[in-house]
Amino acid sequence: MTNRVAVLVVEDEVLIRLDVADQLRDAGYEVLEASNADEAIEILNVTPSIRLLFTDVDMPGSMDGLKLAAAVRDRWPPVKIIVTSGHRIVDITEMPDGSMFFSKPYPHLAVLKSMRELLSD
Repeated sequence: MTNRVAVLVVEDEVLIRLDVADQLRDAGYEVLEASNADEAIEILNVTPSIRLLFTDVDMPGSMDGLKLAAAVRDRWPPVKIIVTSGHRIVDITEMPDGSMFFSKPYPHLAVLKSMRELLSD
């Protein structure tokens, strides 16, 4: 049993997902990975310990990162959410309350600081 905070990273670009996952593991987080929203929902269904969702917006599959964020807020309200995109700027009104947005390439230290703030609430 681990006492580390579980984070789900959802990113369809493998190299970006691996980089983010490595950064988070180095920072002490337990990291689960998904390449699209459908995989993410499956993981969330069987992993109640997930505390934070870190998702890209533009992904293949049945829903994009914004729809995934809305679904997570609806089904798993305690899960904190960070949304990222390299292709568009997402307005705060497009995301669930309490979510954060970072455009790519994002500064890893700023993301880690925001994660700590979200998780301390």
